[in-house]
Amino acid sequence: MAGTRRKAGVLTPYVEGYRSWLADRGYTELTARNMLKDLGQVGTWLSGQGLEVSDLSEELLGRFLSDQREAGRRRLPGPRGMRPLLSYLREAELVPPARVEVSPLDAVLEEFGDWMAGERGLAAATMLRYTNTARRFLTEQAMAGGVFDPSGVNGADLNAFLLRECARVSAGSAKGRVAELRSLMRFLHLRGLIPVKLGAAVPPVGGWRLAAVPPTMAATDIQRLLDCCPRTDEVGVRDYAILMLLARLGLRSIEVARLRLGDVDWRSGEIVLRGKGRREDRLPLPVDVGEALVAYLSGTRPQVSTRRFFVTGRAPRGPIRPDLVGDVVERACLRAGLPRVGPHRLRHALAGEMLRQGSGLMAISQVLRHQDLATTALYAKVDFTALRAVARPWPGTEAA
Repeated sequence: MAGTRRKAGVLTPYVEGYRSWLADRGYTELTARNMLKDLGQVGTWLSGQGLEVSDLSEELLGRFLSDQREAGRRRLPGPRGMRPLLSYLREAELVPPARVEVSPLDAVLEEFGDWMAGERGLAAATMLRYTNTARRFLTEQAMAGGVFDPSGVNGADLNAFLLRECARVSAGSAKGRVAELRSLMRFLHLRGLIPVKLGAAVPPVGGWRLAAVPPTMAATDIQRLLDCCPRTDEVGVRDYAILMLLARLGLRSIEVARLRLGDVDWRSGEIVLRGKGRREDRLPLPVDVGEALVAYLSGTRPQVSTRRFFVTGRAPRGPIRPDLVGDVVERACLRAGLPRVGPHRLRHALAGEMLRQGSGLMAISQVLRHQDLATTALYAKVDFTALRAVARPWPGTEAA
């Protein structure tokens, strides 16, 4: 480290700060040492070029790497390896923010997001879904020869896009596309980007509530997922705790990702959940789930500044995202030799098992935190044994 301090050029005053910044984000000592060497070489190069810290940018780092290659230096980091240094300097307000070229499409999408937040008050996750659909639709239908022009969009374009979506997503997701497209058409017309109101041109998607049987899993398969999860390292202990929350409490992915250290009340044996619609619910904490959480906290959770309960397994350390919960379940399925499923399948399985054990729909609704009991009634279809007992024989056949 002493050599790094002596040879860091204009970046010398920031060596210790960068080292602390890397440690806070979970980088190992060896990795941090190599990244500090990179800082020293960048600082020395800047000094040799007569440049200041504030001149640093992605383009300038590209020049630095090119010069180092011409000088015969081996084992150079790539542009991605230099991102932490730029991030640290920008957080310290030593380097100006990155200059981002905003395309006409991006400008419209940004304005669409502001409109959804200001005029409609949508949640961040909902706005992200709407924006993703808007980007995909406008990229396909409003980009001709690389030029963004939504004025020519018509009802046929909407129908064709929706038909393509129906072929690749579920009926529920396709219904979501209808709402997303209608919202986009309303916004484009209000901003004068399309001449006519096309919201009514988006056709509804057929599909009836409570028409399907929710997919579920056998209790033995759920236990196999848990039994096959190794608990010999940090990631394994974390994944096991996540699986326990999904299997025993039926949590949604976003509820797992949003769980905070203070949400577990160890004295009263309860857990606070922050889920859909900004709701907060309290549930009893089963003993086996509590033990899995304690095992993660007491021995393997990294010491990081975030108050989120679950942390990523690799640097830069930070709170997990909801999609990582799906990765945890998929890995568990592969280890157990089971077909790959998503986290929500464990939620369905919990409801089905509670029903088979004699729990009423009201109790299941409270555990799954449904706002409408009619949603819970869907699970009554999965108890085929009970349904056979009340089913009447088909006309012309004898009862089994």
